[in-house]
Amino acid sequence: MTSTSTSTASNPDWAAKQYVLFENERTRPVRDLLAAVPATQARVAVDIGCGPGNSTEMLAAHLPDAAVSGIDSSADMIDAARQRLPQCRFELSDVSTWDAVGPYDVILANAVFQWVPDHQRLFPSLVNKLAPGGSLAVQMPDNLDEPAHRLMREVAAQGPWADRLKGVERTLRLGADWYYALLKPLCARVDVWRTVYHHPLAGGADAVVEWFKGSALRPFLASLDDTQRDAFLRQYRNEIAKAYPALADGTVLLPFPRLFVVATR
Repeated sequence: MTSTSTSTASNPDWAAKQYVLFENERTRPVRDLLAAVPATQARVAVDIGCGPGNSTEMLAAHLPDAAVSGIDSSADMIDAARQRLPQCRFELSDVSTWDAVGPYDVILANAVFQWVPDHQRLFPSLVNKLAPGGSLAVQMPDNLDEPAHRLMREVAAQGPWADRLKGVERTLRLGADWYYALLKPLCARVDVWRTVYHHPLAGGADAVVEWFKGSALRPFLASLDDTQRDAFLRQYRNEIAKAYPALADGTVLLPFPRLFVVATR
């Protein structure tokens, strides 16, 4: 789930605890992703950017006969994953410089590559770690055009923290056709699709802010001191309330587009 080890609060448990506040919603896409991985007698599988182990748990259940491991660059996430799945091996490692040679029957990357640059190099290098017939299974948020992300950028640019937050926002945005064209010459089969989930969040704008505090807001908040962080969140929350009006029962239906890629060698 993470590709950097930067903490966004003084509490070292913050990242994992915040992320799993919406665990059911965050885990659903990995179930959908794994359902599209071609059946194989997998012996070795790895979850890169494993986060607190929720995606690794799905991977192990999907491949019960495989030796499953996970890597993440956040020590807090690795600690949470080890507690959750003591039978699996987890290592602290940066996805962008991970040098294991494999071969792997399945490489899973759930909601991590949006943080990692140079997909032109990264994706082929991962395909090269696959065994014949093995699959690279990737899911990435595809929501930079959604109001929640647009408002992060606007609040960052318009506040007294503008200089400090310059360049913090995610800018990587590549389409399904780009990934297909990159991977098809290297693979026997490439399956690419996009899904928009609509997550019902009880708690209105506050729930939307809590959701993104566990993911996209992290680099913004990590760059601010406590006073600035509180002010940033207040301003962001006010804008979110306008962009995502609650339904009659107080629920906000949060649209969340995601891009999926399953590339089989």
